[in-house]
Amino acid sequence: MKFLLLVCHDDLGCLGLAPKAGGEMLAESVQLTHTLHANGQYIHASPLTPTAQAARVAVRNGKASVTDGPFAETHEQVAGYFFVEATSRDEAIDIAGRIPGARLGHVEVREVREITGLPSNKII
Repeated sequence: MKFLLLVCHDDLGCLGLAPKAGGEMLAESVQLTHTLHANGQYIHASPLTPTAQAARVAVRNGKASVTDGPFAETHEQVAGYFFVEATSRDEAIDIAGRIPGARLGHVEVREVREITGLPSNKII
């Protein structure tokens, strides 16, 4: 089973971390990816740029509308993700608990629905 683990926390809180603490959390995340890879669970992971650099696209009546971020009146945004293979939801939850970003906010665990007819499963 494949799971997308969405790392959510406050953009400003993360930016407010001391450079050393931010670097340590990134190094811890990279180490976790290597552990997951060694266990055959790693598919992909990456942090995302802050929501201030994002854009939202909506199409209504055939016309695209683009809005620059941030978008929601919320304290936490999607800051990154881990895409993993796990044998169960409980195993995915265990992995989510080891992601350093969970200490700043939370990690949402979502099982990926597999559908046929898509191009190659190759990720980046």
